[in-house]
Amino acid sequence: MFSFFKKKAPAPAAPPAPPTPSATPAAPAAAVPQAVPALVATPEPSQTPEKRSWMDRLRSGLRKTGSSITQVFTGTRIDDTLYEELEAALLMADAGVAATEHLLADLRRRVKDTKATDPAQVKTLLADAITELLGPLQRPLEVGQYKPTVIMVVGVNGAGKTTTIGKLTWHFSEAGEKVLLAAADTFRAAAREQLLAWADRNRVEIVSQEGGDPAAVSFDAVKAGMARGCDVVVADTAGRLPTQLHLMEELKKIQRTIAKAMDGSPHEVLLVVDGNMGQNALAQVQAFDGALGLTGLVVTKLDGTAKGGVLAAIALWSRKRGKPVPVYFIGVGEKLEDLQPFDAREFAQALLD
Repeated sequence: MFSFFKKKAPAPAAPPAPPTPSATPAAPAAAVPQAVPALVATPEPSQTPEKRSWMDRLRSGLRKTGSSITQVFTGTRIDDTLYEELEAALLMADAGVAATEHLLADLRRRVKDTKATDPAQVKTLLADAITELLGPLQRPLEVGQYKPTVIMVVGVNGAGKTTTIGKLTWHFSEAGEKVLLAAADTFRAAAREQLLAWADRNRVEIVSQEGGDPAAVSFDAVKAGMARGCDVVVADTAGRLPTQLHLMEELKKIQRTIAKAMDGSPHEVLLVVDGNMGQNALAQVQAFDGALGLTGLVVTKLDGTAKGGVLAAIALWSRKRGKPVPVYFIGVGEKLEDLQPFDAREFAQALLD
């Protein structure tokens, strides 16, 4: 069954933490009813027009990445030239040197084991190799084990954090989850207004303080979420480059403050990554993980990019890390339905179609 996230049984309730006198009071929440489209979720993906439409958008979005790869298999021979051309195509797709070498070695082994004689067969085997490499990244986002499940969203400027939060909130809300947003990007007025607009659209509550301290806003939101019986609290944060060390320290402060508001939180630290960044995306993942300990990724803007191969580089790094950092969702457009759960097989097939 196709679903946007996984609902998990709640953990035993912990006693609420005592109130902190220095905490800034939570701002009153405003909820404005507005009709939203129905959630695309439960039917079998192979049988639903919505799922077929999503796959069409994914294939279209990855066409620039995959076109140079698929051209390799238009010949009639399996020889060194084919592997050399494939190596160049994977590098052009920003798979990176290490992931490219890994995939080529795996592909050669599969060709030998299956005694493949046709380039079309090799293309199928490459899809299998990519699927196996990306497989550990495929895992559903789970909510419900904690009440509320606290999600902290981070990323660089322009990656699409606030828009991603809006789309996630829509899916949560449509699934019956009570959501509260924390406008912890207090430096960019447009970010606060954008999040307020998403809160209104999705009919959810928001804690927002103009010019307030981001850590205090996050603290208040978690406390408010606990008091109001929310299922999910999502904290937006200001965009920053990993090289801006003082701003990275601020993220660590927000994370520590959230943990003070609710023991064990944030339960998810999600990095939103622009798929157009290629190998720079991998560098961002590594830097944010080193600072915060990431629990998941959302890869946006894969529509029209020639650099979708970076997911292979992220997968190989994630494997060496010991504990994979899953790609919960990928985005191929601006519409609500353009953000969907990551599926390794679907991605590999769309890449090579």
